[in-house]
Amino acid sequence: MQDEHVAYEVRDKAAYITIQRPERRNAIGSLTSEQLIRAFHTASADPAIWAVVLTGAGDRAFCAGADLKEMDESAKAGQSIHGQTDLHRALLNVILDTYKPTIAAINGTAVGGGCELLLACDVRIAVAGAMIGMPEAKRGLAANFGSVVLPRMIPRAIALELLYTGRSIRAEEALGFGLINRVATREGFDAAVASFVKEITDNAPLTLARYKEMSVKGWELPVPTALTLDVGPNPYVSEDRAEGVSAFLEKRRPQWRGK
Repeated sequence: MQDEHVAYEVRDKAAYITIQRPERRNAIGSLTSEQLIRAFHTASADPAIWAVVLTGAGDRAFCAGADLKEMDESAKAGQSIHGQTDLHRALLNVILDTYKPTIAAINGTAVGGGCELLLACDVRIAVAGAMIGMPEAKRGLAANFGSVVLPRMIPRAIALELLYTGRSIRAEEALGFGLINRVATREGFDAAVASFVKEITDNAPLTLARYKEMSVKGWELPVPTALTLDVGPNPYVSEDRAEGVSAFLEKRRPQWRGK
């Protein structure tokens, strides 16, 4: 599937969603957001997809954030701009509500709304030297999603420093405090992404979906309350549970069916 701004490709049980605006450093405008939302809905609804990868075209940027030119033109035309109600918020919610593992493959700069995209994903792999940050304070904007989520993902003082100063950090520094899971060289990036994705999709898809839904819905609940949740597929009554146990006892690779 190929839209004007977004490409959708299926490889080895994973959907690869690519922002295709390298000439604009993969900035997100309204059309881009609409097409990304459609791509994530497609991946969510397809039982053959066990994980979703989000990346950007080219080697300069994962996503440079909002399309400021489009935003400025909208403001001049008298259109209301509000971070709590726009398509970008809808997009981030759709990513969070994709109950399959989501992987941000950060091929270059990820700032502003682009940083929020990687925050919405479950795990993150970045090319060495990629710059990550929330420069909204330098633009007179407000990172609504980032200001809520970033302090929950990394030490609060570090998160607030990044928000207050608007400075960007390299992927290697982000790796140090757990914002990034893995860093790969530019030459080995594609292979590292594929390997990371395979480590995930080699496992039982119903279990992956269960983990995602339980962890998202139980994120801010007290532990006793979260432990009472029963959301997502139940792997214990699945054919895959029987297959997984048999494969372990027989010392062979399991053949998952997602049933």
